[in-house]
Amino acid sequence: MTLSSSISPIRWEQDRLILLDQRYLPDLFEDSVCTTLEHARQSIADLVVRGAPAIGITAAYAVYLGYMQSRQDSHYDLASALDSLAQARPTAVNLAWAVQQQKAILQSSVSDPVETGRLLLENAKRIHHKDITDNQAMGDYGAGLIEPGSRVVTHCNAGALATGGYGTALGVIRSAWGKGNLEKVYASETRPWLQGLRLTAWELAHDGIAVNVITEGAVSSLFSQQHIQWVIVGADRICANGDVINKVGTCNLAIMARHYGVSVMVAAPLSTVDAATESGDLVAIEQRAEGEILGDYYRAEKRVHAWNPVFDVTPAELVTAIVTEKGVILQPDKLKIGAHIQLKQA
Repeated sequence: MTLSSSISPIRWEQDRLILLDQRYLPDLFEDSVCTTLEHARQSIADLVVRGAPAIGITAAYAVYLGYMQSRQDSHYDLASALDSLAQARPTAVNLAWAVQQQKAILQSSVSDPVETGRLLLENAKRIHHKDITDNQAMGDYGAGLIEPGSRVVTHCNAGALATGGYGTALGVIRSAWGKGNLEKVYASETRPWLQGLRLTAWELAHDGIAVNVITEGAVSSLFSQQHIQWVIVGADRICANGDVINKVGTCNLAIMARHYGVSVMVAAPLSTVDAATESGDLVAIEQRAEGEILGDYYRAEKRVHAWNPVFDVTPAELVTAIVTEKGVILQPDKLKIGAHIQLKQA
C-alpha cells in the first residue's frame, strides 16, 4: 500500500521554481521563489533545498532558467553558470547527474532555441515526476523486507522534503507504515542542523505517522534497551563497490547496528549510484562553516575551532541491503552493484 505524502517541496508554477524553504521548518512554512539559475544555485548551497534527489531536481530546473537567461542576455555565460551550479553541493551525485542530463540536450543537434527550451523544461519535469514514482516503487521494495511489529531508526531527513515529494528512507517507512508493519519509528535529531528533529519528525507527524526523536548519543542505549530491527537511511552517493556516502553519523549508526545485530537498509534511486567512483575513500567530503557548530558561543575566541564534515562513508560490508526503484541488493558489493546498474537500461 502506497501512503502518499501531502508535502510538495518543489513546484514549477508560472515559469518559476518554487522551493519550500527548509531552513525555517517547522516554525515557518514559507516558499522561496527562484527565477534565475543563480538563485536556484544559492538555494542549494544555503540548504533552502537539501537531499540528493531534491538537489538534482532543483538543478534540472535551474539549467532551464539559466538557458532562458542566456536567451535574454547575450553576455550571459551559461557554461560558467552550469559549472558553478554543479559545484553548489559537490558530494551529492544527483546534482552533477541532473546538470549533465540537461547539458546533453544543450549539446544536441537541436538548433531551434524555442525547441531547446521546451526540451529542457520537459526533461526537468520528467526528472521530477520520475523521482516521485521511483521513490514509491523503492518504498514498496524496502517495505517488503520489514516484518510486522518492527521498530526502525532513521537518520537525517530522507523523506518527501529531500526528494520530489515521497521519500527514499522515509518512503520505505511510509510504505511499511501503510502496510501496518511498523510498531515504532525513531528519528535521530541530526546535529548541527537538526534535520531529524525539525524535518523528519515534522514530516512524519504531518502525514500521520508517529515518531520518537532521539539524540545521536542515545542510539547505543536505544539498541541495547529496545528491540530494533532496522536502520533505514538515504544516501547522497553510492560508490561502485557499495560504499555509502550519507549524512555524517550514518557510519556510527551502521557500526553500532552491526554490534547489536540490527540490519541496515540504504534507500536511494539509481541516479545516486556513482559507478565511476570505485570506493568511498575517493570521495571528497564536503566541509561546512565552523559557525554551524559553534554558533555565537565562541565568535570572539580565536583558540576554539570546529571540524564540520557534512557526510561520512559507511563501508559496504556494514550494509544489509541497498534498495532502489529497480529492486533490492542484499549484501552489496561491486559485482552486485554493477549487475543492478544494468537494470537501469531495462
